Amino acid sequence: MFEYMGDRLSKAIKNIRGLGRITEENINDAMREIRMALLEADVNYQVVKEFIASVKEKALGMDVSASLKPDELFIKLVKDELVELLGKEEVPLETNKTPTILMLVGLQGSGKTTTAGKLANYLRKKHAKKPLLVACDIYRPAAIDQLKTIGKSLDIPVYEHGKTSVNDIVSEALSYAKENHNDYIIIDTAGRLHIDEDLMNELKGIEELAHPDETILVIDAMMGQDAINVINGFNDNLHLTGVILTKLDGDTKGGVALSVRHLTNVPIKFVGDSEKLDGLSPFHPERMASRILDMGDILSIAEKVEDVIDEEEALDVAKKMKKGDYDLNDFLTNLKQIQKLGPLEKILKMLPQARNMGLNNVTINPKDLKHIEAIVLSMTMEERRHPEILKASRKIRISKGCARSVEEINRLLKQFEEMKKMMKQLSNGNMKMPF
Repeated sequence: MFEYMGDRLSKAIKNIRGLGRITEENINDAMREIRMALLEADVNYQVVKEFIASVKEKALGMDVSASLKPDELFIKLVKDELVELLGKEEVPLETNKTPTILMLVGLQGSGKTTTAGKLANYLRKKHAKKPLLVACDIYRPAAIDQLKTIGKSLDIPVYEHGKTSVNDIVSEALSYAKENHNDYIIIDTAGRLHIDEDLMNELKGIEELAHPDETILVIDAMMGQDAINVINGFNDNLHLTGVILTKLDGDTKGGVALSVRHLTNVPIKFVGDSEKLDGLSPFHPERMASRILDMGDILSIAEKVEDVIDEEEALDVAKKMKKGDYDLNDFLTNLKQIQKLGPLEKILKMLPQARNMGLNNVTINPKDLKHIEAIVLSMTMEERRHPEILKASRKIRISKGCARSVEEINRLLKQFEEMKKMMKQLSNGNMKMPF
């Protein structure tokens, strides 16, 4: 997502590096490059036109101070304008009302039913809610079964009453939620291949009956500019409170994200960034702008770490690193913690200058991590604590125990020693981080 656009924007900004000051003459090439980058990323033409005009006007109207280089000033202006386009600030989901009722709407194929499960999972984990999923897609074959399967895998209840009246299902579900103390009700509605009168009448009926606190449109980010027409079509008939963009982990240009808020005034509340049921992230305009410009997203990495890594365990390992007592048992602990963070490629892409360092193209096979784990688990406790005792005979025994080659064992031990050395330098403050 956004990689091509981000590369082009970064190139445009580099073109003014080293200039003494920003003038209309030397900024024109950069603005032309930015315009093409945005248009090719499928950003709406009117949005691009306003964006370019605003950046240019502000850039020419500012003096370059002695402490700020022209390219630093320019990148700040571009980032500020991107944040403005994306909506300025995060618009969080309503979570304070009890119960909170949320209605999901959208066209067929947008990922609505899967998103319902992701939302329920998010609300339980992040806000300690007790969600109820309500199956109201009575037309699409197997839609109810799909929601039930998702609910079962998450251990979240699903209310369904077959293919009877949608209004009856909603009414009964509200009573069920009250009796069972479910404090967040997520209604998965039917979609169509396009917006039509029957669909809108059904959704209006649910809205009038349930009075949802949130009416969220789920939309496929790969739709391109037509997404704007879909959002406006739903918003003209319902009271949309937000949008969830799905499939942002796919081969999408991402331009729709830069157009949605500006053209529809409907905030993006979440993005779907993987097919897994934890692949839903709150939308932060500033963080997204930083990622587009290859500035990284350290805050999102920190949040992921907080969610899955035990704090006491991490502190214990950090103390051992500082003392130089870090061994292969601690390494194994770290490895398991890293695997909890999800695909490492996603984490690497969030680092500052990831594209510049080529980290956006790194592929890490999860099997490789499992192989490392198997090697360490095939060692005795003494060998893990004192890897220096691992001579040829021991390595042959370990190799047979884990079905990995002695060369792989040697490579792991070498990497471990290098990492141990680096960690000690970092903990002693003798080495600066690269960002």
